[in-house]
Amino acid sequence: MTRSKFKTFCATILLATSVGSVSALADTVTLKNGDKLTGKVTDITGGTMTFNSALAGSVKIEMENVESFQTDAPLPTQLTTGEAGQPVTGGSATTVTTAAGASVPLTQVRSVNPAGEKWTGAIIANFSLARGNTNTLDAGLQADATLRRDDVTNDDRFNLGARYNYSKNGRGDSATTSADNWLASAQYDRFWTEKLYGYANIKYEHDRIAELNYRLAPGVGLGYQWIETPKMNFSTEAGLTYVFEDYENGGQEDSISVRLAYHYDNKLSDTVSMFHNLEYIPAIEDPGDYILTTDIGVRANLTKAMFTQAKFEWKRDSQPADDSLRNDVKFILGVGWQF
Repeated sequence: MTRSKFKTFCATILLATSVGSVSALADTVTLKNGDKLTGKVTDITGGTMTFNSALAGSVKIEMENVESFQTDAPLPTQLTTGEAGQPVTGGSATTVTTAAGASVPLTQVRSVNPAGEKWTGAIIANFSLARGNTNTLDAGLQADATLRRDDVTNDDRFNLGARYNYSKNGRGDSATTSADNWLASAQYDRFWTEKLYGYANIKYEHDRIAELNYRLAPGVGLGYQWIETPKMNFSTEAGLTYVFEDYENGGQEDSISVRLAYHYDNKLSDTVSMFHNLEYIPAIEDPGDYILTTDIGVRANLTKAMFTQAKFEWKRDSQPADDSLRNDVKFILGVGWQF
């Protein structure tokens, strides 16, 4: 055998060994239509598998479409009771197989390879500037963050939010400010069952144009998580809120109010999602004195971290300060970063 042929033979052996090693170390998923993927099972949660393939990247696979899957190493699991289950090495659309060879119904498993506790959320900014025949400046910033813990020790959720909006029209001494407001909020949810939870929240807001120096609204109540999956969430809440308002020219007002609210979000596809929120706070002594806030929007991913968002927001204060309007309507288009 010549030297060149020997080198070619060695290179072929090394390549075959490398390919064999990669294949041996890869997780495999066989779909019911016969397709077969190799890569890594990132997680299985809410009836959906996240699978990372070198060719297709990160993909979502509905478990109902999976004929079988095998992993090169045992993956940790979390049961629906919140306890840790036995590590699994494979399974199908309806069951998982533990490293010891036992078969466990997928309905008893909350997550395979559950992610560690981390904050998730987004920062969204919108900005518009016009000069010439039209002179306007519109700017806004919004930030939201959520921590969901669900294990043997903790079953709760933290929500934090903040936003600021500013608008100015005209030029020179004739310029007028049409928006200057900000809001900060926090809520803690403690789950007592898989669906039922108690909450405590607080909201603080300021609106210079509406002559509202500040509105402070702490509250407590009960919530019910009707749906909680990676694709869709829907919850309703009812409770009591103490509302204290300080107006620039209208003095101070306070009341004990009922709070009714719901939150809905739905991932329509891998890149597009929508959301809708509503909060209604009528005073107990005078139900005609109420605050209604609602929004609806669509979010489209530009990259894994960046997205664009379009939102419609309506807020009604039935008894605003003197010379202020009851309704505030906003159409907001912005760009954001999610984490």
